[in-house]
Order: sequence, then structure tokens, then C-alpha cells
Amino acid sequence: MIPDKYIDLQSISDLHKLVKYTPPKHPLISVIDHADFYARRPKENAIYRFGFYTISCKKFEGLLKYGKGYYDFSEGSLLFTAPGQTITPGPDVTVDEGWALFIHPDLIHGTDLGKKMHRYTFFNYEANEALHISEEEKLTIKDCLAKIEKEYSQNIDKHSQGLIVSNIELLLNYCNRFYDRQFYTRAKVNSDVVQQFEKMLKDHFSQSTLIEAGLPNVKYFASRLNLSPNYLSDLLNKFTGKTTQEHIHLELIEKAKSLLWGTNNSISEIAYGLGFEHPSHFTKIFKSKTGKSPSEYRHLN
Repeated sequence: MIPDKYIDLQSISDLHKLVKYTPPKHPLISVIDHADFYARRPKENAIYRFGFYTISCKKFEGLLKYGKGYYDFSEGSLLFTAPGQTITPGPDVTVDEGWALFIHPDLIHGTDLGKKMHRYTFFNYEANEALHISEEEKLTIKDCLAKIEKEYSQNIDKHSQGLIVSNIELLLNYCNRFYDRQFYTRAKVNSDVVQQFEKMLKDHFSQSTLIEAGLPNVKYFASRLNLSPNYLSDLLNKFTGKTTQEHIHLELIEKAKSLLWGTNNSISEIAYGLGFEHPSHFTKIFKSKTGKSPSEYRHLN
């Protein structure tokens, strides 16, 4: 079914007005009960686009469209979205329990947390990569949430922002820990993904030339594995110590070395054959990984 419209929510006030709540107690942050939100939201078939970070603990009945796919969250999980991402609740979606924390980017702008938000890569995972937490972990998260809610609900003073942001960071750090646990408790599945990726990588570079196929990027492999680029890189980093990009570069260098020593092709011909549009880019990557230019490396033999 084609959505009737987009609903853009760029402020916490917009969010409260949508569900006919009283004005927010703090203009840049709010915690909302999910069951209440879904009961009050407009029932038209719409795509919601938020202008803020969201952290949601949800237990749904029905399917939720997140990005391009529909997902069942009936077991309950934590889902993270970054500003600009979209969510489309199906018309039959109801929520048994849960909450959502909405954080406007202005709240953390200029803070230490704001400078390192990019490290919390789970804000750009796909919905099928959501964090499933135990009851004990859920209590830990709720404790952080209660501190945040208590702090922004009382009279705001010069300490308020620092304390709110500190508790948000604590919550995110716990989420990092729980995601690490999830990566390892799913070791068999993730090991299979690593093996699939490594085979795909070797198959790609086993081609005699990459002029047609081009140099692969992280998104190329992630899409073939039905994963988000961030999740794939984080998974590989946990199990191999290297990100997707590092794996691609290592395989690229091995292929380049064999061509430098095993053929008489010029450096430019090798660069084009590896899928580079500009030989200078190939030379730069090769030297950064080996400490020598392709020409210098060729003459070592």
C-alpha cells in the first residue's frame, strides 16, 4: 500500500502535538510511552521522518516497516534511528508495551558526546539488526532512562544539560556492551557471514580484470549479504579485528602484488585493471598499506 503522506517531525514539540500531548517538559528531549503513542497517533497510512535520534524499546503486534522491509518485533527489542531516517507503522500495528527516548541533535551539539555520536554505529543499523536484550539488561536500560527523565522533568538549571547528556552517554555505552554480547551469542550465524564475505571478496578479486565490475565498496558486499554497511563492518571487526574496508584493501593489495611481480603491465594498466578510475588513487592506497609505491615494490624483486 502506498503511504498517504510523509509526516515530518523536526522538533520534540511537533512530536507532542502529533499525539495531542501536553507541551514537552524539555524542548530537546522526551520519553514517550509507546503504547500510548501508537494509540494516539493519526491512523492514516503515513511515513514518519524524525529530525532527532530515537531509542525505542518495543514489543509490537503486527509488522513495522523500517526502511525497505517489514519486521516483526513481537519479542521485544531495542531499535535505534538517526535523524532523517523513516519508519512506517502498518495500519494493524499495536504496541503491547515499550517506550521511546527522543533526543534532538541540538541537545548534544558541542558536547563530547555530540563529537563521538558517529561511534555508536548501531544508529545506522537496519531493523533486522535490532538489539535483543535480556530482562536484566532491560532493567539496566530502564534505570538510565529513569535518571534522564527525572533530570529533564525538574527545574532546569546550569547542571541540567551536563547531567542529561552524561546519562544518555551511559545508556549508549551499555547498549554498546549489549551489542557486543549479541555478536558473540550469535557466533555461529556471524561466523557463517564472515565466511560468506571472505568467499565473495576472493571471488570478486579472482576476476582477470575489474574494469567492468569496478572496485567494490562496503555497501556492495553489505547489500549482497542483506546487512547494513555499519553492521557488517562492526561484525567483521569483532570477529577478525578488521573492518570491511580494511578487508577490501588487503585483498586489493594482494592482487596488486601478484600483478606487479607476475606481469609486465604498466602501473596505470594495473590500476585500471583493478577498477581504479585514476592510477594516482591506486598508488596512494598501495603506498599507505605497504610503505612503498607500486613502482618501488616492483623493483624489490
